[in-house]
Amino acid sequence: MYHVTSSLNRASIEQHGLDVLLMGSALGIAGSDVPEIEGCFLCETPNDVDWFADMMNNTGGTVDVWEVDVTGLDLVEAPEGYRYYPGTIPPSRLRLVEADRQGQP
Repeated sequence: MYHVTSSLNRASIEQHGLDVLLMGSALGIAGSDVPEIEGCFLCETPNDVDWFADMMNNTGGTVDVWEVDVTGLDLVEAPEGYRYYPGTIPPSRLRLVEADRQGQP
């Protein structure tokens, strides 16, 4: 699976992984300054990644796309239908697959 986030969060993610409690370096993908849900949203398909990175990006800048190893993690479905993990995902489960992606105008 994948996680899309502001490129400003890269150093924190490399050090701490995906941790909703550390949100604050940049706005969320939808432009929020607080978590929409207590967890990290994940994309299942390249089309989902494209939608979040290109169409939903309200971060005010570029985004990074992280591949996430979800083996053995219990994912939850949000009311909107997206899946998330209600906990911290360590750096060892993450791989940066696209850096500094520009959204569509």
